[in-house]
Amino acid sequence: MPTIKEIQDTIIDEFSLFDDSEDKYQYIIDLGNKLSPFDTKYKIPENEIKGCQSKVWLNSSLKDNKVFFEADSDGKIAKGVISILVRILSGQEPEEIVSNELYFIDKAGLNTLLSMNRANGLASMVKQMKLHALAYKTKLESKK
Repeated sequence: MPTIKEIQDTIIDEFSLFDDSEDKYQYIIDLGNKLSPFDTKYKIPENEIKGCQSKVWLNSSLKDNKVFFEADSDGKIAKGVISILVRILSGQEPEEIVSNELYFIDKAGLNTLLSMNRANGLASMVKQMKLHALAYKTKLESKK
């Protein structure tokens, strides 16, 4: 399994292939379209990420001491953004998710590409995923 850093570096490389914003937006939408289907039973208020322009749902589970995320959104850009975060963070150990900085946002140019509202939504997504990981980390530590 590649590390969070390795996956981020790959994403930065992928975004560097596009010269203009339109192509980057289209790529984000394409990534969202490839997101695994999200079971509608998880589209509940408790799984909705607050602070996003669109509705974004996040579900997580812990298997073999690794966190697995699944997500969906009713917005094309938001769905693409959450798909990138799922790709980076899913399958990682809780400690890794909590302690790693997500630098790809700046280096891939997402911070300048996304509107203020979308950037706030992205920050909310990251925060929620880190909170899930922190809860699993705490749970694992209490078993020791």
